[in-house]
Amino acid sequence: QVQLVESGGGLVQAGGSLRLSCAASGRTFSRHNMGWFRQAPGKEREFVAAINWIGGSTFYADSVKGRFTISRDNAKNTLYLQMNSLKPEDTAVYSCAADVGSGYKLRDATTYDYWGQGTQVTVSS
Repeated sequence: QVQLVESGGGLVQAGGSLRLSCAASGRTFSRHNMGWFRQAPGKEREFVAAINWIGGSTFYADSVKGRFTISRDNAKNTLYLQMNSLKPEDTAVYSCAADVGSGYKLRDATTYDYWGQGTQVTVSS
């Protein structure tokens, strides 16, 4: 069982930055591939970024590439999402997720086994 708790969301002006954190319980965090997803009101959940268990490979949605950076600190059981140059269209609930399986299809939400409750990010224009 893995429990995930996000933090760091809030209200920011366009062009600003936020760093989201996802704290994971348990001693197996370092063996899990991790991802960030977001869901805006009235829209489907969408992939944002993912990182493999050792942190050597990262993946991004085209809409955030060059602005967002995903990273992890396995010693602290924590996943991060640094978000720069934020735009109003980035407004959404951001959730982290853990994949305890093979690590394939990390852009696909159905790959993930555990989810956090989400943190709201609001970007004003």
